[in-house]
Order: sequence, then structure tokens, then C-alpha cells
Amino acid sequence: MPAQLDSVYHIARRFVLDKWGGTEAVVYNYCSQMMKNGISNHIYTTDIFCDKKEEDLDGVKVHRFSYIFPWLFLSREAKEKLKLKGGSPLSLPMFFRLLLGKRPSVIHTHVQHRLGGIARTVAKFKKIPYVVSLHGNYLTLPKSEATKMMSPFEGKLEWGKAFGWLLGSRKTVSGADAVICVDRNEYLKLKELYPKNKIVYFPNGVELDKFANKTADAFRNKFGIADDEKYILCLSRIDFQKNQRLLVKSFAKYSQTHPNYKLVIAGPITVEDYHEEILQDIQNYDLEDKVIIIPGFEPQDTMIAEAYAGADFFVLPSQHEPFGIVILEAWAAGTPVIASRLPGIQAFSHDQQDILHFTANDQEDLLEKMCQLDDEKLKSQLKTQASIEVKKYSWQALVQNLQNLYCELIEKKGDVK
Repeated sequence: MPAQLDSVYHIARRFVLDKWGGTEAVVYNYCSQMMKNGISNHIYTTDIFCDKKEEDLDGVKVHRFSYIFPWLFLSREAKEKLKLKGGSPLSLPMFFRLLLGKRPSVIHTHVQHRLGGIARTVAKFKKIPYVVSLHGNYLTLPKSEATKMMSPFEGKLEWGKAFGWLLGSRKTVSGADAVICVDRNEYLKLKELYPKNKIVYFPNGVELDKFANKTADAFRNKFGIADDEKYILCLSRIDFQKNQRLLVKSFAKYSQTHPNYKLVIAGPITVEDYHEEILQDIQNYDLEDKVIIIPGFEPQDTMIAEAYAGADFFVLPSQHEPFGIVILEAWAAGTPVIASRLPGIQAFSHDQQDILHFTANDQEDLLEKMCQLDDEKLKSQLKTQASIEVKKYSWQALVQNLQNLYCELIEKKGDVK
């Protein structure tokens, strides 16, 4: 008899439309696809950037709770930076709601640290399985970026360590019933680190119908891109990981030989200082009339698909990347892609076949790949192969695999009805 999978509670650090990122997209698609299969899904998160405590997103129930950053002497500026990235918040209201509330079939946490410890503790108390998704950077975050993320805590006293110890935060990953990795490199490292644990490589997906067969007329009109102008698109969070400054510098040279091109950089700003550096680069290279910055779309905005559809090609210049959902979105829209040569991207894409890889952080190599796309035959080849490859990543098929994993874990716990 198959295990009864009725409801799943997802734990996320934050979940708000105007600060949408890859993790939020994954969680939302998990929920919306499973709901089509009759499985109730709830998202438990903090009220970072949104004071709406309860929200219904197309049937997906979102529950937000107050939180704190448990350090003494944090400045207001430091707290604002931590809201955008990092911070390991603590939410006791979330903990007690989960502990005293209904018993779901599975808890699936998309965050570690204290919130992950809450998921672990509640799952053990209710005797249900819990799953941890690692959305990249668990073992592979560059030291320089980790240092930047920890800078707000310099000289501060972390009194929240006691709660982390009580919740078993450090055991969130090692004690999980299953760990899901979207980064194949991280998956292989975890398999070595925890050989007895269930570690699963589970790539991200894309809504094929959302991006296929779109036109860009409304997008061009809204942002002042003429019909006889072409544009390059970069859609991702605006921060140092995504490395948009490298693209601006390469584009400065590219535009000298391609004067009818514009560059569109779109995405939520998660590091304001980095955004300011991009603006300064644009001014220094005299590109004010060539570069358009759009500070984010809401995920349901139809102009996201239009932006992809109208782009001559798409560039993802990240310094590190666990997967790269935006590559799948560009493929689904029929747009050629150039991306950094990184393990997470190489795990699902094939250089010179469905994508052009360039050496990460190499401005000249990126420029060379951009110029290669002057070759219309190469463009057509990339688009054709990508259209075949992207069909492997439909959310419908991926979520069915996830449901199968949940059922396997429920059976293992003995919760068979």
C-alpha cells in the first residue's frame, strides 16, 4: 500500500514577490505543481520585507512570522543588509505554530541554520520525515563572499547560539531523512561527507508553456527599445555573485562594433552597494543611453517571458552558480545563452551545442563569445539543441519525482495508511 501524502510544509527564509529569486521560484513551483495533484502545500517563512501575515498565491498558502537577528549591538544598516542576504534569523512564533499546529505528512526546509533547526525539531517531535534542499553554496561558497556576508557581525555578540544548540541547527543537514542538491558538484561532495545518508541530485525546472512562443512588443515599448535595435538580456539578482559588472565592461567594448545593441540588466537588488558600482561603471563607460536597469519583475509578470523572447541572446556571467534556472527559462523562450564555465552550469549544459561557456571572470573571453553570436548559423544551432534539452526539465516530471521521494520517506517512518 502506498504511503499517504496529504500535505507538505515548506520552510523558507523569506517569500515575497518583489524580492523574488531562484529559491522562491523553486518552492513556488513545487507547491503549485503538487497542488494540481491534490496535495496541500503551505509555506512557513519570516515577514522579512512583507508584513502580510497570511497570503494566498494561486492557492499556495503563505504564513509569515515575526523574527529577530539574535546578535547584540547590530546597527539598523546592518539589519537591512541582512534582510537582503544572510543573517540566520530566528522565529519563535513560527516554531510554536509548527510545533502546536496540525501534523503534515512531510516538512521540507529550504534553509539551514536556526530556521532549519526549527524544521528538524518539529519533524522529530511529530515523528514525520523532513527533507533539506540545498540551493547552492552550502559547501561551495567562495571564501571572499562568505567574508562579505559575515561583515555585519564583526564585533557583535551572538546570543542566539543557545537557541541554535537547542534546535540542533548544526545537525539540520546531517540528520535529515533526505538532502536534495541542485548543484551536482555539491551533491558529489555531500555523498563523500555523509556516505550513509540519502543524498539526492535534483535539478531545477522550468514552466515550458510560460516562456514559449512569446513576443516582445509590449516590453520594447515600455522600456524604449526601438524595433530596429537589438538587446542583450541579463536577468538575475543584482549582486556580486551574479557579476553584472563584468558584463557591463565587456559590453562597453562590444558596443563599439555593435552600435545598434542595448544591454538590459533586470532583477531584484540584493546588494545595494554593488548596484551603485554598476551605475558608476555605466557612467564611466558613457553607456547611459545603452544600458537599461530594471530592478526586478514580480514572478507572475508576463514581461519576464517577453524580455527573454525579444533578446538577441542571454548572458549569465556569475562568479559561482549552483544551477542557473534563468538558463532554462532562456532556452524555453528560444533565446541563445552565454554563461560562465562553472560546475553547476556544466552539469546540465553542453558547450558549443546548446550554450556558449566562457571562462568565469574573464572579460575578454566573454567578449569573444558575444562576438561569436554574429554567426546566425551558430545561433540557430544553439537554439535548436537547447529546445530539445530543456524538455528534460519540465516541472511536472520533476515534481512527480519529488512526490515519490516523499512517499518513500513516509513509508520508511512507518506512516502508511
